[in-house]
Amino acid sequence: MITKRIIPCLDVRNGRVVKGVNFEGVSDVSSPVKLAKFYSDNGADELVFYDITASAEGRGIFTDILCEAAKTVFIPLTVGGGINTVADFERVLNCGADKVSVNSGAIRNPNLIEEAAKIYGDQCVVLSVDAKRVNGKFHVFAKGGREDTGMDAIEWIKRGQASGAGEIVLNSIDTDGVKNGFDIEMLSAVCDIAEVPVIASGGAGCIEHFIELFKNLPKVDAGLAASIFHFGEVDIKNLKNELSANGINMRIC
Repeated sequence: MITKRIIPCLDVRNGRVVKGVNFEGVSDVSSPVKLAKFYSDNGADELVFYDITASAEGRGIFTDILCEAAKTVFIPLTVGGGINTVADFERVLNCGADKVSVNSGAIRNPNLIEEAAKIYGDQCVVLSVDAKRVNGKFHVFAKGGREDTGMDAIEWIKRGQASGAGEIVLNSIDTDGVKNGFDIEMLSAVCDIAEVPVIASGGAGCIEHFIELFKNLPKVDAGLAASIFHFGEVDIKNLKNELSANGINMRIC
């Protein structure tokens, strides 16, 4: 049985971890270096580091902070934000990332996924999709959820995995930060067509939401969350013990 993963997410802006609701109303949380070490030491299976304004501001990721954070982490680290070229892949991998997440950069240049996968391997390329309901359909949003591309999210994911993306992160803007549960409907639609691991993001508010996620959608490989971990509302070790008690295979440390 495949082990499910629990992944804290560090949304970084101006060198600080921040968190908002529905991608808006962002507030300061903590130091990314401090939090990265804490999660690495306290049961997280992987860690995601997003520079959330790099694409919107048209710049590269904060490599100095990334390098410092990577030194403290002894679990797989995925990094995204401002990834627009193969050179950007090279840069963040050299800073200590294990995988690279592409979003707006792949929307602008869909060939980026294939180019990077050929050089670094499918396992290194993560397609992150920010999706929101628009007139009853799931649309892809770019630039940190600020811009509706009009693209159908399901078709975009199909194209991304066909191009070589080895993993999909589905970020539901509708449920982000709301803490009422993961977007089961949207995730189900993605799982129906997914041929690579799917990471669920957006909406976790308590342990029961993770149990619901993995019970209802066995194809989901991982649950990603931010504020409930940052503010101590859910302890990762307790979460994994509860999931294991509910028959969900976890790595218990």
